[in-house]
Amino acid sequence: MIAESGHYALVLALALALIQSTVPMLGAAQRDVALMNVGRSAALAQLLFAGLSFIALITLHVTSDFSVANVFENSHSMKPLLYKITGVWGNHEGSMLLWVSILALFGAMVAAFGNNLPPSLRARVLSVQAWVASAFYLFILTTSNPFARLATPPIEGRDLNPVLQDIGLAVHPPMLYLGYVGFSISFSFAIAALLEGRIDAAWARWVRPWTLMAWIFLTLGIAMGSYWAYYELGWGGWWFWDPVENASLMPWLAGTALLHSAVVMEKRNALKVWTILLSILTFSLSLLGTFLVRSGVITSVHAFASDPTRGVFILGILVLFIGGSLTLFAGRATALKQGGLFAPISREGALVLNNLLLTVSCATVLFGTLYPVIMEALDFKLSVGAPFYNLTFGPLFALLLLMVPFGPMLAWKRGDLVAAMQRLLAAGVTALVAIAIAWAWARGGSALAPLGIGLGVFVISGAVVDLVERSGIARVPFKTALHRTRGLPRSVWGTAFAHAGLGVALLGIVCETTWNSELISTLRPGDIRNLAGYQIKFDGMTQRQGPNFAEVVSTFVISENGRQLAVMTPSKRSFATRGMSTTEAALMTRGVSQLYVSLGDTTADGGLAVRIYHKPLVLLIWFGPVLMAFGGLLSLSDRRLRVGAPQPARGLRGLQAAE
Repeated sequence: MIAESGHYALVLALALALIQSTVPMLGAAQRDVALMNVGRSAALAQLLFAGLSFIALITLHVTSDFSVANVFENSHSMKPLLYKITGVWGNHEGSMLLWVSILALFGAMVAAFGNNLPPSLRARVLSVQAWVASAFYLFILTTSNPFARLATPPIEGRDLNPVLQDIGLAVHPPMLYLGYVGFSISFSFAIAALLEGRIDAAWARWVRPWTLMAWIFLTLGIAMGSYWAYYELGWGGWWFWDPVENASLMPWLAGTALLHSAVVMEKRNALKVWTILLSILTFSLSLLGTFLVRSGVITSVHAFASDPTRGVFILGILVLFIGGSLTLFAGRATALKQGGLFAPISREGALVLNNLLLTVSCATVLFGTLYPVIMEALDFKLSVGAPFYNLTFGPLFALLLLMVPFGPMLAWKRGDLVAAMQRLLAAGVTALVAIAIAWAWARGGSALAPLGIGLGVFVISGAVVDLVERSGIARVPFKTALHRTRGLPRSVWGTAFAHAGLGVALLGIVCETTWNSELISTLRPGDIRNLAGYQIKFDGMTQRQGPNFAEVVSTFVISENGRQLAVMTPSKRSFATRGMSTTEAALMTRGVSQLYVSLGDTTADGGLAVRIYHKPLVLLIWFGPVLMAFGGLLSLSDRRLRVGAPQPARGLRGLQAAE
C-alpha cells in the first residue's frame, strides 16, 4: 500500500506541475493576479506530494519491502539502517526521485520567499520551473518507476552496490543534486525574463542568491565526491578526469562565470546578453551531466544505467529545453541593450576576462568529455585522459588564478593597473619568497611545482591584501581600522575567503601531485618497510564478520624514529549477496598530510600485496573548496543579497516590455 501511495503522490505531483506550468503563465500574460497566485499554491503543493513520494520510497527501503523491484535490486535485510536510507538514491530510479524532489523544493522556495519579486516575473519563473519538473516526472513515471512491484516477491534483496555503502554517499549525491538542480532557478529566471521583457540590474540582484546557493552546494558536492573516490576506491587519486566527474565540473565552471557576470550586470547594468546566456548554459550543462550519467553512452564507476530508452527520453528533454531556450534567446537577444560602458582596464574588464577564461576552460572539458563519445559512435576507439587536460585546462586555469587578485583591486568603470600592481606588491613578494623556499627544499618533481606554490600563495595573499586595503590597517589608526574591518560587508569577506580557497586548493594539488611517495610491495607478517621517514610494520591479518559482509583486516604499525605513531587497519570486504569485494583503505592524518595504505591480493606463499602512499598537504585539496563554500555562505548571508536592487532609469532598461 505504501508503494501505491508513493506512486499516486508522484502522479499528483505531475498533475500539479502541469497546472503550475500553464495557469500562472496565462495569468502573467493577462495580468490576472488570481491566476498568477495559482503558481505559488501549486508549487507548495507539488513539494508536498513529491516529498511524500520520496518518503514512501525511504519507508519501503527501511522496512525491506522486497516486493518492490527497486528495494529488491538495491537493499538487503541485514544492511545497516544508514545504508538502507542512502540506498534510496544509490540507484537510478531513486536518484531521479530525489532529483525531482529537489526541483520541487527550489520551486517552493521561490514561491515562499520570492515576495520581493514582481508578481508577473515570479509567476513566469514558477511556470518555467514546472516545465522542467513536468518533463522529469514523465520520465520517471514512464521509464523509471521506483514503485514497480514484482509479481513474485523474493525473500531477500540483492543488496546495494558495495562501493556505494559508505558514509560519503549519504551526503555526496544530495549535495551534488542541490547544486545541479539549484541552477534550474537561474535558468527559470532567465527564460522568465526573456518572456517578460525585463532584464536589468534588479533582475541580476534577484537571481544572484539562487545562483550562489546552487554554487555552494555544487562546490561541496564535488569536493565530497572527490574525497569519497580518494579513500573508497583504493586508487589513491583525488581526480581522474572521469567523464562523470567532468559532468559535475562543467556546470561549476559555468556557474562560477555566471556569478561574476551577474555582479557586473547588477553594479553596471552591463553584460546582459552574456549573463542570460550563461544562465541558460549552466543549467544546460547540468542536464547534459544527467544525460551522460544515465544514458549509457559512457562507462564510469559513477554511471547509473545503460537503458537506451531512458537515454533517448533524456536526450529529448535536452533537445526540448536547451534547444527551446537557445531559440528563445536568439529571438530576444537582438532587442537587448548592453547598458553601461567600461574601460578594458577596470573591475568589469577583469570580470569579463574571468568569464572568458572560465568558459574556455569549460569548453575544453566539454570537448575532452564528448569527443571520445562522438568518435566511438563513428567506430573509432580512443580515450582522452589527464595529459590532454594538463596541457589545455591547466594553463587556462593557472592564468585565471593569476588574474584573481587583480579584480578586487581595480575600480569600477575605469581602473588603474599600475596602482593595483603596487597594492599587490606585498602579495607578489610573499609569492616570490614562497617560490624560493620551495625551490630550495624541493627534492625531485616538476620544475614548475615551485611556481605553482608561488601562484597559490599569491592568490591567498591577494585575498588578505584586499581585506587590508579595505580596512586601511596600514593607513589609519588601529581603532579606526578595526571599526572599518567590522563594518565590511559580508560579501567582501565572502569573496576573500572564496578566492583564498582557490589558492589553498592549488597548494594541495601541487604538493600532492609533485611530491607524493609510493611504495608497492608484498609483505609477510613481521616485515618492515620505510616510506617518507615512516617505518611501516605488517603485523598480520584477522577475520571478522560485518552486518552484511565478511572482512579480512590487516594491521600495520606506523612508527617514526622508533616511536609508535598509530596502528592502521585497512581491510578487504566480501559481500556474498552481490558476489563482490571492496578494498577499504586506511588513512593516518598528520597535520594536513596523510599516509595511505591500500591492500591488494594475497599470494600463494602467504604474502600480501600492499600499496602505500605518503601524500603531503593532500587535505588542502578539500579544505580549499570548503573555504570557498564558506565564503559563499558569508556572501549569501549579506543583507544586500536579500533585498531588491534600486529601479533603474527608464532609459537604461535592457529590454522593453514585449506585451
